[in-house]
Amino acid sequence: MERIGVIIVAGGSGRRMGGSIPKQFRLLGGQPVLARTIGNFAAAWPGAEIVVVLPESHIAFWKDFAARFEVARHQVVAGGAERFDSVRCGLSALRSDPDLIAVQDGVRPLGSVEMIRRVAQTALRYGAAIPVVEPADSFREVEAAETATNPTSPANANSDSEDPRSHPLDRSRLRIVQTPQIFRSWLLREAYAQPYRREFTDDASVVEAAGYPVSLARGERSNLKLTTPEDFIIAEALLSAREEEEAQRREEATQHGEEADNPTRGKAPTGKVDRSDPLLRT
Repeated sequence: MERIGVIIVAGGSGRRMGGSIPKQFRLLGGQPVLARTIGNFAAAWPGAEIVVVLPESHIAFWKDFAARFEVARHQVVAGGAERFDSVRCGLSALRSDPDLIAVQDGVRPLGSVEMIRRVAQTALRYGAAIPVVEPADSFREVEAAETATNPTSPANANSDSEDPRSHPLDRSRLRIVQTPQIFRSWLLREAYAQPYRREFTDDASVVEAAGYPVSLARGERSNLKLTTPEDFIIAEALLSAREEEEAQRREEATQHGEEADNPTRGKAPTGKVDRSDPLLRT
């Protein structure tokens, strides 16, 4: 079995979410978002080394907060100024020498065990893999000149105006990128030996800049990155539906087990009479 290292980057401040509590510490279904994210990887790979990277100012709070819940085993380290720097900190903190390293957003608490393992299998085969989903919406690209010359353009800052020039993109050729992004250990370490560039938006872009291709694996629409209050509303609904399905499966499994122990349980009488019974002979 391959050895797995997991780096969970949880450096968000929660400005877009509103409120004083960073989004990775907010409760989702009675558990902190970050605890659920950690638990998904502990379930997918029991025994995996899990490193959580937090802003230094959040570490003491998280350790105290996590002690109130059942959180899977993990270590916590301080991150850097950019996500790139935080992943580097996570790489340095891994004590083992794993075959694969997964990098995950701390605020993606709904990724399934099946999806995580699917991305890992793709990474084992090709060296680097990221989960993606096909977009449901249409896309338009706003002209760069409009954006650059007009700071108040609707291309900037969510304006309600419909003035900017744009053109449609072929949706069939687009994919929405998610995490976990999973790589052969040596490959990811080599990629992160590069100097930081502003165009590094995720781990895949770092790896590609180092000259390595990245393969795509099937992601999940439910694998949300919780960024806005609306995301939390959707996540609560998804989690509730998932827990109801799991409860129903457990109930059905229990019923099947009882029927196996007692084949006549729950069955209606057939109406047939056993004439071999002496008391029923005429």
